[in-house]
Amino acid sequence: MEPRPSTYADVVGLRVCRNYLPDPIPRTEVEAILEAARWTGSSKNTQKWAFVVVDDPAGRQALAGAGSFTRPIRAAALAIAIVWPSDGYEFDIGRVAQNMMLAAAALGIGSCPVTLHDEDIARRVLGVPQGHQCRYAIALGYPDQEAEAAERRERRDSGKAGRKAIEEMTSWGKFGSPH
Repeated sequence: MEPRPSTYADVVGLRVCRNYLPDPIPRTEVEAILEAARWTGSSKNTQKWAFVVVDDPAGRQALAGAGSFTRPIRAAALAIAIVWPSDGYEFDIGRVAQNMMLAAAALGIGSCPVTLHDEDIARRVLGVPQGHQCRYAIALGYPDQEAEAAERRERRDSGKAGRKAIEEMTSWGKFGSPH
């Protein structure tokens, strides 16, 4: 069976964006991204997640204080923090994050997943209640194409770009067994 060309191309073509233009994202586009997130599948259809949209600069700066590599949040037009109860599934959080990123890309919006290493700071900044977690956010903004191209060149030149060969990461039947 052949993959649907546009869907497959969208998945393998998704790239992280860390450099954004200062342009705000219209609320209708943010709501479209959230709608795509809402429709993400989850374990037993529990949908154990909630989203906090942080679109004011001071809020983004404060949220960025919860992580070690948060430059994208500081530079973005907005960030969406993903919150889930302690009995939620982290696998589902990854799925919802990827759907937000794919939906954003379909709208011409760049995105970057960011880990919030200090949950206490994230909890305080976002008002997250006890019994809930918030370790991830998605930075969103219109890509600064020139800055992105320069950063990609720099990463490529330093050997930090590209993908491993499929044979390096795939085993068949048992871990470490080649096909």
